[in-house]
Amino acid sequence: MIDIISSSGLTVFLITAVTLILAITVHEFSHGFAAEKLGDPTPRLQGRLSLNPMAHLDPLGTIMLFLFGFGWGKPVLFDPFNLKNPRKDAAIISFAGPLSNIIMAVIASLIVRLLTGAGSSYNIVADALSLFVYFNLILAFFNLIPIHPLDGGKIFIGLLPKNEADEANAFLKRYGLIILILLIMPIFGGRSPIFSFLSPLVGNLMNILLP
Repeated sequence: MIDIISSSGLTVFLITAVTLILAITVHEFSHGFAAEKLGDPTPRLQGRLSLNPMAHLDPLGTIMLFLFGFGWGKPVLFDPFNLKNPRKDAAIISFAGPLSNIIMAVIASLIVRLLTGAGSSYNIVADALSLFVYFNLILAFFNLIPIHPLDGGKIFIGLLPKNEADEANAFLKRYGLIILILLIMPIFGGRSPIFSFLSPLVGNLMNILLP
């Protein structure tokens, strides 16, 4: 992701921080909203059905965000016993976060097109929205990787038949975090395997949304 420390200027820093925090906030809120709609009041009772960033920012994740440009939000907890179909409903709740980021990226890209249409030049609002598109796409597709503790892990489990799902879930609970750390670490030629894959994917999508 973008290295906040190396970015020049207070304005760039503030825009980057705000767009990242907003993308994370809506992502986590969407998990809670989906859980509420599927019959689980846990996120609401824990104050997670809010667009206030303070309800969703993880202290360590926020520090990492400002120091390294890579962070995370506080996970939204839900009670599977309140869900009619715990495995599949958990997949839906998990998918709600990345889906919200994709929707926001599309909406922001349309606004950028309007702001820069008819020969208009880029301005600070269009720049901020373009960065918002980028961060939402990164957050969405990073979380769709089918590994625990990412959203993609629960989505993957929810798509499998029960027997295979139980085996895969046990494996990912035991080794998922280790695999994720190895995929994030820059161990292949100084590059992270995950972001070596995500960078061209997100770049191509950016070219489609913001040609």
